[in-house]
Parts: sequence; structure tokens; C-alpha cells
Amino acid sequence: MCRMNAVRSPMAETIARSLLPGTYVASAGVRPGERDPFVDAVLGEVGLSLGRHAPHSLDELEDDYFDLIVTLAPEAHHAALELTRSMAVDVMYWPTPDPTVATGTRDQIMSSYREVREFLKMLIEKRLKASG
Repeated sequence: MCRMNAVRSPMAETIARSLLPGTYVASAGVRPGERDPFVDAVLGEVGLSLGRHAPHSLDELEDDYFDLIVTLAPEAHHAALELTRSMAVDVMYWPTPDPTVATGTRDQIMSSYREVREFLKMLIEKRLKASG
């Protein structure tokens, strides 16, 4: 879960699905944003795709039962804690840089998105895949 389900959370969802087959994974934002073409580009570099993903909010998810919610932005973390205060759901906060604030050339911006992709992959492998 992130702020707008446009960059960090859909990237994390796609990476998690590739690393954790058979595990239900979904992403959402506090509110829906606009799909970001840089996300498609950096995922495509490693053979992954968002497919038909369209940004959506937590309220728009088809399933509202989760064992774990991973939040990637402060606003999302506060929203998840509020949502789950009366539920038996674990909430983990992984502070993740927002690559949309990157400036410069296209290559510099892509580099910022790649760093987030690799950061999320490392966290998923280390904290979720390793723990089963």
C-alpha cells in the first residue's frame, strides 16, 4: 500500500507475485493516482509487467481480508493502522523513496525508479520470501 497505487505499491505487487508464486498479493493506495510509464519501463527491463493494472484505492480491492499489509509511504501507513485497528492484521512499514520526485535527464529519472525496484525486490526477498 502506498499513497496513490501508481508507482511503489504496483511495483511491489508485481515483484512479489514473481517471487512468491501461490501467494495472494494485491496493491492499493490511499487514493488512486495515474499509471506511471516509468514503472512499466523499469519492470520491463527485468521481464515483468503490470499487465492491465489500473491504480485503485484500498476501498476498491475485491478482497478485504489480509494477513499482512506492507506500507511504503507514511500516509499509507497511517491509513493502514486506522483501517486495521480492530482487525487481526499485521502491518509492516517499509519506508520507500518516492522516485517521482527525481529530476534531470530521462536516464537519471529511470535510475531513481530502478533503485526503488531493486530496493523493493531486496525487501521482499529478505523479509517475505525468506520467512515463507
